[in-house]
Amino acid sequence: MGAAVAVVEWLLDSDPSIRWQVMRDLADAGDEAVGAERSRVAVEGWGAQLLARQEPDGRWGSGTYFPSWTSTAWTLSLLRNLGLDPRSEPARRAVAPVRENAKWEYDDLPFFDGEVEPCINGLAVALGSYYGQAVQVIVDRLLGEQMSDGGWNCEQERGSTRGSFHSTICVLEGLLEHERATGTTPELTAARLKGQEYLVERRLLHRLSTGEVIDPEWTRFSFPTYYFYDVLRALDYLRDAAAVPDERLEEAVALVEKKRTDDGRWLLENPHPGETHLDLDESEGNPSRWNTLRALRVLRWYDQR
Repeated sequence: MGAAVAVVEWLLDSDPSIRWQVMRDLADAGDEAVGAERSRVAVEGWGAQLLARQEPDGRWGSGTYFPSWTSTAWTLSLLRNLGLDPRSEPARRAVAPVRENAKWEYDDLPFFDGEVEPCINGLAVALGSYYGQAVQVIVDRLLGEQMSDGGWNCEQERGSTRGSFHSTICVLEGLLEHERATGTTPELTAARLKGQEYLVERRLLHRLSTGEVIDPEWTRFSFPTYYFYDVLRALDYLRDAAAVPDERLEEAVALVEKKRTDDGRWLLENPHPGETHLDLDESEGNPSRWNTLRALRVLRWYDQR
């Protein structure tokens, strides 16, 4: 058995949430087989465990954004990462009480109306769009808040005039999910592409002014990422957006390739502190199925340019 085949077999020997994505993104399985595997996320493994932790009022962790990382927003985000089918009955049952009962800690605003920080609103748009909820009011706000450099920043309400990588990736993922759910408009696509260019122009990790690496932590790959930026997250977004790679991504892609271990896997790096519902069978410094899956599909996308 070749090394690449062995890695795929290792990935498939896992939870349905990983298996269906491996089948779709690496093994080119048919839609019917992928859909059948994806349907298992709601009823077994990590997806079923997360759904079972929902509280009677519809929230998780007795909060909306806090506590990190067991609250409603982050649990719904992880379920989205796992690929819970939003059309499934378990997903619909889970989302309905969130829509009715969950309020943001800021001003007690309804969950799918968003709040004031672009990074949180990017998450709200991603979740609302994915789970079939109306979030156009949040999208309109985000489009109006895009900064002149193309980015977004949660500190802009406090006077910041420059984009933030952390905030921008959250918004970009939300806008992409919204386009996928509702269709695009010239204004929406232009804003997303301008934000995308904000990252690519900086080669995903450099200051535009000096060329220095902004934060070495961005070269370490975590999962779940929550609101934190890193290079692999940015590349996986670009892959998902069907962006056409150019030479400005060479350094970032080389970094991903460099982190491949001798047996063809990627390690879990930089897990973000905080309470979690599940450990996803991974620990820092050990082989990570999630990072390996994401790295392999990024490299496949890049090689097909």
